[in-house]
Amino acid sequence: MQEIDVNALSALVLWAAFGLSVLFGAVTQRTHFCTMGAISDVVALGDWTRMRMWVMAIGVAMIGFNVMVALGWLDAGNSLYGGPKVAWLSELVGGVMFGFGMVLASGCGSKTLVRIGGGNLKSLVVFVVLGVAAFATIKGITAVARVATLDTVAVTLPTGQDLPTLLAAFTGVPKSTLAAVLGVAVGGALIGWSIARPEGRSADNLLAGLGVGAIVAAVWWVSGRLGHVSEDPNTLQEAFVATNSHRMESLSFVAPVAYTLDWLMFFSDKSKVLTIGVVSVAGVVVGSALYAVPAKRFRWEGFRDAQDTGNHLIGAALMGVGGVTALGCTVGQGLSGVSTLSLGSFIAVAAIVAGAVAALRFQVWRIEREA
Repeated sequence: MQEIDVNALSALVLWAAFGLSVLFGAVTQRTHFCTMGAISDVVALGDWTRMRMWVMAIGVAMIGFNVMVALGWLDAGNSLYGGPKVAWLSELVGGVMFGFGMVLASGCGSKTLVRIGGGNLKSLVVFVVLGVAAFATIKGITAVARVATLDTVAVTLPTGQDLPTLLAAFTGVPKSTLAAVLGVAVGGALIGWSIARPEGRSADNLLAGLGVGAIVAAVWWVSGRLGHVSEDPNTLQEAFVATNSHRMESLSFVAPVAYTLDWLMFFSDKSKVLTIGVVSVAGVVVGSALYAVPAKRFRWEGFRDAQDTGNHLIGAALMGVGGVTALGCTVGQGLSGVSTLSLGSFIAVAAIVAGAVAALRFQVWRIEREA
């Protein structure tokens, strides 16, 4: 068997993830792709245009991921989302926290990075607070509370929680067949709904929906196929190189923000190495800036007043705690997780949307009260 150079493979995986993240940042800056903005447009204006962007991206990522499962390249069980344990209460509570927080902080984790690339100093503050809160929920004081309370409430299934695996266990139909059928059917239906009206077929909507969805699927391939080692020469075990979870990963922007701060602060510690999550965070900022500067969208922006500052600080903390608790954000669960057709991801996404709607209603109530 040919010996694998894990270091060289890791470098290749990191460069590929960085390049795709740069593209993600540029596309989202160009098209104003934003899940919080999409929900806000629906609630405040009845405008579903940006929601169609997000739904199209989900459909594309779903088809891409499940076609790769059907080909035998990927397995949802090798990700954070497809295991047998459905931590439904953590995903529910964490999702609501994240959704509420992203409204207060003017955007989710990915939008925060895009705004940093556009010169928004408020988002830089959100980035730091989100990262600290997330790290505390991974390993610190809120992690202890999370593990002792919410994480104790879960349902353990006899198989993985992704729908193809679940249905295969009950029907006897091969998982690869079910992945292809479900991925194409559900993803195709989402895309069909997205382009059913003229606004869903606009250039920006197509670029965002097709582009973001394809990027998420491509990062799955980079991590789960390109970066997969059947037998690591150092450990003699299966490995997915350059990931924090030691499983295959796609884009997500809560825990990776925490790992980015950790890498920056402890750079001289040789145990702190670059991962897909860390380079993805940097890539989105770079990609956003590369588009914002020549397009004349780059401008410095700071807090309006103390209330604005407080909203962003609270929102960032809620996103950090909630995003880790829910195992992802609007990208981590809302695109990468849902693309695997895992039950927990659907719970988390529904909770994120509910939290965002509640925050938007709260803001309207507060404005009317002050008036």
